[in-house]
Amino acid sequence: MTNPTVKQKHRAMWASGDYPALAADIVSPLGPVLVTAAEIGPGQTVLDVGAGTGNAAVPAALAGATVTASDLTPELLAVGERHAATLDAKLNWVEADAEALPFDAGSFDTVISCIGVMFAPFHETAAAELLRVCRPGGTIGLINWTPEGFIGQMFATMKPYAAPPPAGAQPPPRWGDPAHLESLFGDGVSGVTVERRHLRVTHFGTPEEFRDYFKSVYGPTIAVYRNIAGDPDRVAALDADLAALGTRFDQGGGALDWEYLLYTATRTA
Repeated sequence: MTNPTVKQKHRAMWASGDYPALAADIVSPLGPVLVTAAEIGPGQTVLDVGAGTGNAAVPAALAGATVTASDLTPELLAVGERHAATLDAKLNWVEADAEALPFDAGSFDTVISCIGVMFAPFHETAAAELLRVCRPGGTIGLINWTPEGFIGQMFATMKPYAAPPPAGAQPPPRWGDPAHLESLFGDGVSGVTVERRHLRVTHFGTPEEFRDYFKSVYGPTIAVYRNIAGDPDRVAALDADLAALGTRFDQGGGALDWEYLLYTATRTA
């Protein structure tokens, strides 16, 4: 049973700021990568969990699949639906909790999530749902930020300033650890492939530009700053820490390489 209070907070967090801008400006290349890796094409039924604005769901639909895009935050789905309409992409858009999906067992040939399900706080529950709704012999495909990569380290940087997580919750970047995925899916999958890749981000000219952008558009970062809003010294410290993170990962001219884990597997019987 999911916790309604936790879900309300998560929904509000992702609705804050302007995640659709970040999705369009920066992470949009990831969706087609996942669609290709999961070998999505005509005749397949596909579920995208934590679909957000549809960065993977829309390319999957354009590849000819019958796609359901699900997400906890209806504001994101609404943006995705409008964007899909401009491309004449046909999808089903469903408000849904990754930890309690409203679909029958074995409903989909392929179940994917592109930096989405990793933010469901209770990993075992979410992983069990991915397995449940994927038919035996079907494909599970994921892209998740790694703990060691830029976004994983950004969450580690913010952690000391953040409100305590709900009891039993696990950090999102653990979904980018192959050993953690093995513990989550176990013998529910076979034929696992994992590959570490990088998304080159050239949207920011300086570490400070990266920090200020995330402060204004990215829900998790906004939530952390709100948590310390009454303490100017801690705000200044987090400002400095995030700028230092950007400096540490700077590839030159503000360019950043964000590491992610590309994971595919076959659902066992």
